[in-house]
Amino acid sequence: MQYEEILHRCFRCGYCKLPGNYVDINCPPYHAFRFESYSPGGRMWLIRAWLENKIGLTGRLQEIIFSCVGCGNCVEHCTFPKFKDQLLLAFTAAKAELVNAGKVPPAVRDCLTKIYQYGNGYGLAPKKRANWTQPIEIEQFSDQEYLFYVGDVGSFDTRGQEITRSVALLMSELGLSFGILGAKELADGNEAKSMGEIELFQYLAEQNIKTFEALGVQKIITLSPHGFNAIKNDYPGLGGQYEVYHYTQLLAALIKDVPAKSDLPPVRVTYHDSCYLGRHNMEYGSARNMLGTLPGLELVEMDRSFQNALCCSGGGGNIFTDMIGSGADHSARARVREAAGTGAQVLGVACPQCAVMFADALKVENLESEIAVKEVSEIVRERLVLK
Repeated sequence: MQYEEILHRCFRCGYCKLPGNYVDINCPPYHAFRFESYSPGGRMWLIRAWLENKIGLTGRLQEIIFSCVGCGNCVEHCTFPKFKDQLLLAFTAAKAELVNAGKVPPAVRDCLTKIYQYGNGYGLAPKKRANWTQPIEIEQFSDQEYLFYVGDVGSFDTRGQEITRSVALLMSELGLSFGILGAKELADGNEAKSMGEIELFQYLAEQNIKTFEALGVQKIITLSPHGFNAIKNDYPGLGGQYEVYHYTQLLAALIKDVPAKSDLPPVRVTYHDSCYLGRHNMEYGSARNMLGTLPGLELVEMDRSFQNALCCSGGGGNIFTDMIGSGADHSARARVREAAGTGAQVLGVACPQCAVMFADALKVENLESEIAVKEVSEIVRERLVLK
């Protein structure tokens, strides 16, 4: 197995489970189950024991390995600098070994099958990818400056579609030249890769790259931080070289001179850092810059923010596989409680997966009357005078 040589180096200090300010637990699987086996250190020891034939590849071990959501908190806070950057790579390599052996939890198997057969994790027909455009008109990509790459959640999930329409309308209102792929778009592959299906990731990426090249795409705006991460960091190794932006990176500068609506009440907003914008790509400023331009908006920070943000648990395919369940210690539920504790009326997000996870958590926590989950473009469009 790749990265097998680092497994014995963990000395179980436990910092991988915590944020940098030590206010709480920050590893989603450990947060949910509170068993050391679900922590990064415990997972490393179990993988090592399995590879040394000391334990069997049971269903429980499969669940533990696939419970990692790839948030990167362990990489951020590991105290062993010589191998910390390889932690997630080792966990992904272990998943890949299980995928190749056909030993994966049923939910993971079903998700990967849907991606393989339909090009998305929902198992829906590709022709439905552009359904989110109804009732607005968005052009197919031809010779526009930017390709707007939407991704699975923004294309198929009902809440994701609302967010996609909001971002597309804001880009249109600000005068950006962009088009979409519609049915030609495939999953970006980020979730397939994080679940260990490396060959499926490569296939998806190569097919997307062929489509991009045939259309002459040079600049890409992504809705999802997950797509941003894959296209920016992984596609170049497969021949896909593009200028890649998360939409917040472009729009922050464009809204600065847009006038605000009059007579809007003040609002307090707390912002959640998506793992794939934040820890994976060190982008903490763009969404905050967008929010910071809005008159009457007070931005307050949660205890766990920036590199210490608590993951929504939607990554690693978990938005489809639900490997962590939905108990009271699910990190999405803990996160909305933390957000409500700031006194904010709005929890702002810049990721459709985070929006979906938090919306469900608010319902379970009965917090919908106290705080709303809104995507950044929705907040902007509520408070600015746009065309």
